[in-house]
Amino acid sequence: MKIANRDRWKTTPITDAAIQIPLSVEFNETQFNAIQIGLIPKQMEDKWFVFYEDSWLYFHRSWTGFCLFKLKIEKTQDKYLVSEFWAERDERIYTNKNEDTDIHLVQNLLSYMANRVIKDYVRAGILGLIVGDALGVPVEFMSRAHLKENPVKDMMGFGTHHQPVGTWSDDSSLTLCLTESLCGEYDPEKIGQSFLAWYQNGKWTPYGDVFDIGNATREALQNIKNGVKAEFSGGFEEDSNGNGSLMRILPLLFEIRFKDEKERFDKVKQVSSITHAHIRSVLACYYYIEFLRMICEGEGKFYAYEVANARLKNKMKEIELSPKEVTHFERILKGNIHTLVESEIRGSGYVVHSLEASLWCTLNSNSYKEAVLKAVNLGEDTDTTAAITGGMAGMVFGENDIPAEWINKLAKLEEISALLERFKQKYSDTYS
Repeated sequence: MKIANRDRWKTTPITDAAIQIPLSVEFNETQFNAIQIGLIPKQMEDKWFVFYEDSWLYFHRSWTGFCLFKLKIEKTQDKYLVSEFWAERDERIYTNKNEDTDIHLVQNLLSYMANRVIKDYVRAGILGLIVGDALGVPVEFMSRAHLKENPVKDMMGFGTHHQPVGTWSDDSSLTLCLTESLCGEYDPEKIGQSFLAWYQNGKWTPYGDVFDIGNATREALQNIKNGVKAEFSGGFEEDSNGNGSLMRILPLLFEIRFKDEKERFDKVKQVSSITHAHIRSVLACYYYIEFLRMICEGEGKFYAYEVANARLKNKMKEIELSPKEVTHFERILKGNIHTLVESEIRGSGYVVHSLEASLWCTLNSNSYKEAVLKAVNLGEDTDTTAAITGGMAGMVFGENDIPAEWINKLAKLEEISALLERFKQKYSDTYS
């Protein structure tokens, strides 16, 4: 959900004909934070554009841009009170003269804004990714047949990598490195150096050790160590299409969410190419980001799927992608990936399989828990499939739908939460 400000819609100030009307309304801090987000119409029929600026809340008609009401909100101890309420009385702009009508209208709008549920997409997405990763770590490389007989149903420890419960892998480590890097200025070289610090020194690992790394990622980070610029360090070969960039791309969404389409694609390409530079990996990352952009706009998952398909088709035409390369995305682009049966979905480390699986699990689930357990129990690259699915499902269903007992078992949860707060501060106008 975008935060409204004066520049997001046409606005004409309230006139000198406005009158002050007594209005007694109070809010708690949670309600006030929700009110500050305002309202941005998606179409003219939505009627109202509302934004908060310098203690004043302004109400504009969407189709004319005229300001009909403004009210001042002041903090008193632990409450927020309306201290002034002004209503337009220029008959050329607004014909109503009944104060009770104005009060009733504004109270209804305030109640709607104050009590709506605001999703925290940063925490939902990144915590969703890390929880999915931690669910999959103990059973990584196990077959689907084995997991059919011994399905993962809860967060557990040890297993494949002999790690304690709540341990996350390179998927989360590199996601957190990217998150921390984006707290500063966007710089692919600094992102690459952050990844290298993880590889060499255990930065953003649960316990100081790197216990899992893909071959393409290892080779790319060795290139950076040897002086290759990060933007050109990833493999361009067709066999370098593992899921290593898709698994960590999610935080970039908040850097590029409101950029134009060209800049979005260019930055996705830059960040993917640090480890995976083949166009197939780049397009998979681009698709994932475009899907999640629609979720952030409050759209449903099936509409997000439809829009992401259209964006990918347009991008393929724009870059004149070879017909052979297009075929790798055919199953997604048919628009019915969710209708496939489980036996047709792979949990391998191949980037297209991972993207297909994340869509299939999310579109076929009614909760975060259902989606990530579907992903883990596909077998093979369980941690990464569940991490990619977990980021998507976390944003679709919201943080409150992620089992709290799973979140609370995560290694370094306090440090992760502190980082996410820093990250949200930078992108305070885009994250919710």
